[in-house]
Amino acid sequence: MTSLCYVVLATPLASQRPQPFDQQLRDNQRRLEDIRRERTQVEQELERLRTQAHSLSDELANIERQKETTNRIVNELDRQINGLSDQIDRTTVDLLLAQDALEEKRAVLERRLVDIYKRGPLYAYQVLLAAESFGDLLSRYKYLYLVSRQDRLLANDMFKLQRRIARERQTLVDARDALGRRKHERTDELQRYLALEHTREASLAETRRSAREAAERLSQLERDEKSLNDRVAALERARREAEARGVARAAASITTADLGQLDWPVDGKIVYQFGTAVGPNNTRIPWHGIGIAAAEGTPVRAIASGSVSLAGPLGTYLTSVLLDHGGGYYSFYGYLSDAAVAKGERVVKGQIIGHVGGESSDRGPHLHFEIRGQGGIALDPSNWLKTHK
Repeated sequence: MTSLCYVVLATPLASQRPQPFDQQLRDNQRRLEDIRRERTQVEQELERLRTQAHSLSDELANIERQKETTNRIVNELDRQINGLSDQIDRTTVDLLLAQDALEEKRAVLERRLVDIYKRGPLYAYQVLLAAESFGDLLSRYKYLYLVSRQDRLLANDMFKLQRRIARERQTLVDARDALGRRKHERTDELQRYLALEHTREASLAETRRSAREAAERLSQLERDEKSLNDRVAALERARREAEARGVARAAASITTADLGQLDWPVDGKIVYQFGTAVGPNNTRIPWHGIGIAAAEGTPVRAIASGSVSLAGPLGTYLTSVLLDHGGGYYSFYGYLSDAAVAKGERVVKGQIIGHVGGESSDRGPHLHFEIRGQGGIALDPSNWLKTHK
């Protein structure tokens, strides 16, 4: 009868967790999505930068921010991978314990079934009928009740263990699947990080190269500007000397009365204004004229009559024409594809002096146009040209 008095041991149930495993997976996924959403915003900002004029240093700063968010994603994936590895270890231990407990319960149940089979279905009635007194009958009845209750508890424990094993196995499968995905994502993120690092190095090299080119361009522009200023200054000295000698000169074809009345040398949109503008890498480019965008080969016309003082190449301005309009006023036309006039030639208002070029320049095909006043002072052409309708 000792087998019937077997005391059922308490089954070690799964330890209490802060939150269900599937909830942990959802929280982990949400954290990753939040960081990736932040990185997407940075990537979209880079795309916006690339559709507008910007400094390469801005692009470099954007790439650094992308690297930072990618690094945060990798760190988050590392944290989740460690957490999933711990979860797999815990689940494996819980599963083994549950399986051991189930085997133990199954062994107890098998012994009970053997006992029941040996004694037959009338064993309980025989126990009751064999009572020698009413007290003995109550004791036997209580004993049978406790045995049957223990049997029911044993069966319930087995069902609970089976369900627990099924849950633990599913948790183990889910954790291993999630671990595999996180490891794959980590590999992808590391590749992305390395690609960003490569892009950063390339952008940094481009920034340095661009800075050198910008410095060289500014230096060349200063030299070309000085050459143009020297030419205008020489014309001004000759004009003043002629006036001092009393030599009669033709009347000026441009005066202050022409403010806002001059025809455009070429129709088009202004691509840079008179004055100092921001160039590549936050350099400052002084424009003594305006840039007028126009298709390559578009005829360029003289804004007023005058004589040709320059018709040929002038450094970064490429083929250029300088007209002397008398009275200390001059007009300059740069980035031409050709000059249709020659030095010393007299031109009339509206005459074609060349054609638009500059296709290889940063601004594309356009005309660089300047107006100089007495003393060679650069004047804003927008104040002298007619207002566009």
